[in-house]
Amino acid sequence: MTGGGDWQRDVLRQLTDGNPEPVAPAVPEEHAAQAAPEPRQPSPPAASAPPPVPRRTPDPRVPAPVPESLPTVDPRLALALGNPHHGDSAARRAGTSLRRLTASATQEVAEQTRLAQEVQQPVTTGRVIAVTSIRGGVGKSTVSALLGRTFNHYRHDPVLTLEADAALGTLPVRMGADTVRWCCADLARILTPAMQLTDITGYLVPVADGGWLLPASQGRVGAPMDIRTYRTVTLALRRYFAVTVVDCETLPGEVARTAMDTAHARVVVAPMTAEGIHGTRQVLDWLGQLPHSALAGTVVVLSANSPDTTMDPKTAAAHLREPGVPVVPLPYDRHLAQGGPIHTAMLGRSTRDAAVRLAAEAMRRAVRVR
Repeated sequence: MTGGGDWQRDVLRQLTDGNPEPVAPAVPEEHAAQAAPEPRQPSPPAASAPPPVPRRTPDPRVPAPVPESLPTVDPRLALALGNPHHGDSAARRAGTSLRRLTASATQEVAEQTRLAQEVQQPVTTGRVIAVTSIRGGVGKSTVSALLGRTFNHYRHDPVLTLEADAALGTLPVRMGADTVRWCCADLARILTPAMQLTDITGYLVPVADGGWLLPASQGRVGAPMDIRTYRTVTLALRRYFAVTVVDCETLPGEVARTAMDTAHARVVVAPMTAEGIHGTRQVLDWLGQLPHSALAGTVVVLSANSPDTTMDPKTAAAHLREPGVPVVPLPYDRHLAQGGPIHTAMLGRSTRDAAVRLAAEAMRRAVRVR
């Protein structure tokens, strides 16, 4: 009998001891063909995790790359906009002037003065007013632009209109910006506590009627704004601007929920449709469940985007007022429906009055928050 059992036990013992290559004992030549072991294939190397990529800390001595300036509207398309229409027709403007002559001028002036005082309330720290809606295309950016222009007109301290919408937001166009360069993500990377207002405004877009604009992007399809960028920009810029109007993305986006939760006042734009009013009411019920009484700082804008709407505005407003929020109707306006830049002088009289009332309602609630 050969020593086959012994050498197998030796091989097992050597493998157990961790020797990489066990040595087999000699085998007689007559059994060499049968006893020769199969040639061993080299085992593949064990998979190892790739080494972590070291995070590069930006060198403060190296300036951030300057983005190129891009037009908000393609110049070939801008030629097709045509001349802006007035919000009211000529017949309606004549009727409005006649009614103003026969109405009590003292009462009208008193109401306008009261609303102007509400808009001009002094603040100790910057107030943030967030504007959102349940879906796009209902006039959210239009309402944000109207608010920004109204605050710019009545207030004498710096006012910022900030876009926190997706990459293809329309706020720069509505605010009348011809080109955009720096956006929120760019500014978030270079903000420092030592910067002065004159340093900040170098990265913003000046608005024709006063105030400043900070776009969310350059109008290209890309990654939307994240929560960290939004918090960084809004918290830092509150030092420099008395009022910041934020054009948020639509609900239930993460940035929109964060903006609605952290703003001093909230404006929810509801379209004059059954499904739009129903969805907005659900948003109001959600705000009422937040722990810090967000509903008390909310205003609803009931926007009529068509002159042929069949929804009864009084019934719609009453349904939205049930949670205890004010409702500001925004009538159909030919100038707003045309699209493109908003010219304040071309707005209808009812639209201008609604914008001032909305600004007063939002500012009154923003100042309540301490």
